[in-house]
This record gives sequence, structure tokens and C-alpha cells, in this order.
Amino acid sequence: MERTPLRRLVSLAAVAVIGAAALGNTAACGSDRNSTGSQPDKVTLRLGYFPNITHAPAVVGVEKKIFEDKLGDGVKLDPKTFNAGPAAIEAIFSGALDATYIGPNPTVNAHSKSKGEAVRVISGAASGGVALVVKPEITSVEQLKGKKIATPQLGNTQDVALRFWLKEKGIATTKEGGGDVKIVPQENAQTVETFNSGAIDGAWVPEPFVSRLVNAGGKVLVDERDLWPDRKFVITNLIVSTKFLKEHPDVVKKLVEAQVAANDFVNTKPDEAQQAISDHLGRITGKPLDLKLIKQAWPTLEFTNDPIASSLKTGLDHAVAVELTQPVDLKGLYDLTYLNEVLKAQGKPEVTQP
Repeated sequence: MERTPLRRLVSLAAVAVIGAAALGNTAACGSDRNSTGSQPDKVTLRLGYFPNITHAPAVVGVEKKIFEDKLGDGVKLDPKTFNAGPAAIEAIFSGALDATYIGPNPTVNAHSKSKGEAVRVISGAASGGVALVVKPEITSVEQLKGKKIATPQLGNTQDVALRFWLKEKGIATTKEGGGDVKIVPQENAQTVETFNSGAIDGAWVPEPFVSRLVNAGGKVLVDERDLWPDRKFVITNLIVSTKFLKEHPDVVKKLVEAQVAANDFVNTKPDEAQQAISDHLGRITGKPLDLKLIKQAWPTLEFTNDPIASSLKTGLDHAVAVELTQPVDLKGLYDLTYLNEVLKAQGKPEVTQP
């Protein structure tokens, strides 16, 4: 089981956040300074990402040194790993992180809490890779009544998706885990164990946990792609702190170039990308992710530079509908200027600015 490595990773991420925050204003500006107080020789870019398949562009970009190459000699890359969106957002707010790959709901929460001031979405990264996996005897939504279904966290992207889907089907849920279907928030790393033990009857989760549950005897009842236009919805964005964007626009453009290059690698060299993910996660957690599992999950994901902004707005509407958040004005959240400059320079279709 990988529960211990993942928990250790969360602890290390927390230590990194606290330690970086303690550096004060010097760290917050994202620059290295020498002891004489002279101007920095390099700008430090502290980049967050999660060690999983839905963050493949980030994982591969770090592992294959794509980010280092595109950022150049004038920028020091300081990658930091997280297991949950709230921790990464706290790091952004505390000045301990400059940019991060992250899901849509934490993106909205950061925008809302800062009244639109803290972050900007500068690129997409991935779409898809989420499903509801249940015990094989469950064949319809009606049979979910009285069952326990896990999600990664109350109010997270998958939790909202499950609650809204059930609401549309006329099935009630509550924040406290009551209603017709009892929703049980738990760490993704626990889901296979609790599924096998009978503590839960299914889970609405991202890859690779979808594939793990299927391999444990479950079946996909809902592929979330089927609920969205053209089967596309954002699962991972790339965001940057507004402060860093204003202070280092040249570095942000290079970061976007790196993201586009990482996605090119992932899409054109899938076998190498999958091996890189397995190797990289092995170094982080102490246990490489099974290459067969990565290959099994891969077709459910699309790695795209388009942040699919319409799906983020729809996801927000869903969260409001299930009373997990208040309406939020998303004006100013997206700044795709550099993304479109990079795409245009490479002769690729530009992305519509929301």
C-alpha cells in the first residue's frame, strides 16, 4: 500500500510551505539575493504540482528537465509537490509558491477568497480522467440509494461532480454524509482498501484511482467525460500568483513555453512520458507507479493547453447548486496572453480568452 509515502509527502509539503513562508519578504519576491543585499543573480520560480497522472505535463516537465531548459540560465526552478489543492493555494497566499498546477475548484476558491486579486490561470494542462466506480452488482443510479460513495474531499472537484449528478437524478445528499446516498470524504489512497473491505460501495475519483478500483473488481458506472460537451472538462490548470506575474512577466512567458513543450512531449512520446511519470513518482514517494496502471489510465485523459474555461464556470454553477459555495464573479481570472503568443509563434490554434 502507498498510504505511508503519500502521508509523508503531505508532511514534507507542509514543512516546505512553513519553511518558505518563514523566509519573509525575500522569499515572497521569488528571487535569490546574496549576503550583500545586491540585486539577485537569478529569479527563483517555485512551481507546485501533484504527483499523479492528471498532472502529467508537470511531472514529465520536471523529470525530463523541460522546465529547466525553457526557463533558461536566468531562472532557478524550485519544484514543490502537494497532494491537495488547499495546501497549494495556502502556499500561494503565504508567498511560499509562485505558480502551481491545480484543479478547477481550488482555482475558483483562490480567486474568490482574494476577491480576484491573488491568481491568474495562464494555461490548461489536462482534461478528463475521472469516473464513478462501483461494486459490480450496482447497475443503475437507483441502486445507489443507501450506499456509501467516497470522494477525495468535501467540496473538491469530484465531490461537487458526484453531488450535482445525484441531484439531477433526484437523489438527495447532505454535507454531513446523510441523505439517500451517503458521501464519504477520504484520501484517494484509502479508496481501494475501503472498497475491498466493503466500507464503501464505490468512489468518484480521478486516475489512477479509477483504474485501481476497476482492477480491484469494480466497474465504471459513470465516465465523467460523458457528462460534458465534446467529452471535455478541465481537471488541471496552470495558475500563477498575480504578484509574480506582475514582477516577472518574462519568466511567466517562459513557464508557459515550458508547459506547451511538456504537453507536446506527453502527446507525441506517450511511452517515454509514462515511464518518466513512473520513475519520477518513485523518487518522490519511494514506490514507482506501476507502468501498466499508467497505460491503463492514459486513454481517459487528454493533455491540452486549453483551460476549457467554460467547464470551470459550469463546475462553479454546480457547486452553487449543491450549496457548497456561493456565486463567484470569475472576471479577471484568466490571462491567456502569453499562451496565445506561444501558440501563435508555433503555428498552433490560439485559445479563446474568456
